[in-house]
Amino acid sequence: MNLNQVTLPVAHMKNAVTFYQTLGFELIVDTPHYARFACPMGDSTFSLSLEENPVNGATIYFEHAELDNWVDELQAKGITFTQLPTDERYLWREAVLFDPSGNKIKLYWAGVNRLNPPWRVKN
Repeated sequence: MNLNQVTLPVAHMKNAVTFYQTLGFELIVDTPHYARFACPMGDSTFSLSLEENPVNGATIYFEHAELDNWVDELQAKGITFTQLPTDERYLWREAVLFDPSGNKIKLYWAGVNRLNPPWRVKN
């Protein structure tokens, strides 16, 4: 099994598309009510769906080995962060921001700890 995509609800499609393009994602489907992006590395995608009252309780994570440099580049483009890259107790380095519709986004780097933390369940 493989995760196909995650779809985020948004209030304003044009603003959301511009935001995610600024983060570096490639727009591959563009309609007034739906947009889909390819991630710049790997073959993952995610999409946006125009909703009248967007509500999302999920946190979306995007991984990048050069996290600190990526955050610096995004800040230079006007992206605002609520948390700059921080080493977390669970061994991930994370920065936090919100998209124009209030979806919580974490940019992170976890290295080997993403799939193999010291507390991983032993099978």
